Amino acid sequence: MKIKFDWFMTGMVLVTGLAWLFPGPGATGGWMHPEVLTKAGVALIFFLHGAALSFTALKAGALNWRLHVLVQLSTFLFFPLLGFVVIYFLEGRVPAGLLLGFFYLCALPSTVSSSVAFTAAARGNIGGAVFNATLSSLLGVVLTPLWIGAILQTTGQALALGPVMWDLLRWLVLPLALGQLARPWIGAWLKKYKPYIGSVDRVTILVLVYTSFCESFQRGLWSSNGAGNLLWVIALSVVILALALGVTARGAKTLGFNREDRIAAIFCGSKKTLASGVPMAKLIFGAHPAIGLILLPIMVYHQLQLLVCAVLAERWARDADT
Repeated sequence: MKIKFDWFMTGMVLVTGLAWLFPGPGATGGWMHPEVLTKAGVALIFFLHGAALSFTALKAGALNWRLHVLVQLSTFLFFPLLGFVVIYFLEGRVPAGLLLGFFYLCALPSTVSSSVAFTAAARGNIGGAVFNATLSSLLGVVLTPLWIGAILQTTGQALALGPVMWDLLRWLVLPLALGQLARPWIGAWLKKYKPYIGSVDRVTILVLVYTSFCESFQRGLWSSNGAGNLLWVIALSVVILALALGVTARGAKTLGFNREDRIAAIFCGSKKTLASGVPMAKLIFGAHPAIGLILLPIMVYHQLQLLVCAVLAERWARDADT
């Protein structure tokens, strides 16, 4: 299998390096004004997501309730419980911000575009993948901050859910709804220029990643054990992804899914979204000093899930053709 160059993943490495070299502009009080830039970036990303959301495509997979239950339970129950296990065993061994980042990874919704793309490449149930990936994104607006609030409460911290939910409604849900309302007028234009629109979306995420790491570097959170933290993240990401793939595959087999539904369940139930995860983190955690550490697990897991799922999709596609 040929591995294609991914400018977005390369960009994440570069903006992290820039944040290390020049943290001032993107940190609180910097000339980039991250407190304003973040909210504008989140609004733009979710407006584009809303405009790209096709409810016609959702209808094809809406009635397959057993598939939906498995995927959503994996995303919003199995994963968070796994996050509690990680915290239980690693508390005191890794920085608190990194532990919070692992739980945040586990509380995030599934991806949309890559889940559907891999399901299609593997000859799976595309309609079911579209429905579940979209439903996961919508449920995540509520369930992700609720899970984060729960874990912070158990560790003696507090998350003011009222202001967080208000910010999510203003800067995430409202732009998503406006994008969907604008779809009849701009949908064809967005489809025509889809590669360019996708680039705008990714560049915006890179800007948010840069400002997040600026805050952490500015406060000196990476001055010690930086390499050690990265090794922890890589090792745990491998374990979490392996468990997620195994649990969704076992669940699909136990429920007697056909091949197409099994593929959709595995891809949608094991993946976590970076595209929504970065802007949501900026709204949920605000100017948290460890925001860079919090985002590190989803950044690593995102790349890992793409590599592993690409291999699986190619293998299952070959099996379907034989």
